[in-house]
Amino acid sequence: MTQPGTMTPMSKEMQDCVQACMSCHTVCEEAMSGCMQMGGQAQMQIMRAIMDCSEMTRMCADMMMRRSPMAAEMCAMCAKACDMCAEACMSMPDDKTMMRCAEACRRCAEMCRAMAGVRM
Repeated sequence: MTQPGTMTPMSKEMQDCVQACMSCHTVCEEAMSGCMQMGGQAQMQIMRAIMDCSEMTRMCADMMMRRSPMAAEMCAMCAKACDMCAEACMSMPDDKTMMRCAEACRRCAEMCRAMAGVRM
């Protein structure tokens, strides 16, 4: 029996989603660093998508871990940011870091979409 005020353990699905968000956040940070080194105006659009995704995934993981009542809505927004980031990264198919980022974003988006439909 759980004591009043204690949280129930996170479901396996939620734990996996938190992990996907944190992995995506890390890969986005690496991709952003690579973009900064390349420079150029075209990279600015991509960098914005990566920065948005990086921030959203970190915040989404935090909200799920503290069982925020807004976590499901955040997961839906996070999935959208991840989709946009994956698309931006795909515009540089020759860059391995960008391809890793796109892959991490797709996985995270899929898991976040699933969590967005679950009552947390």
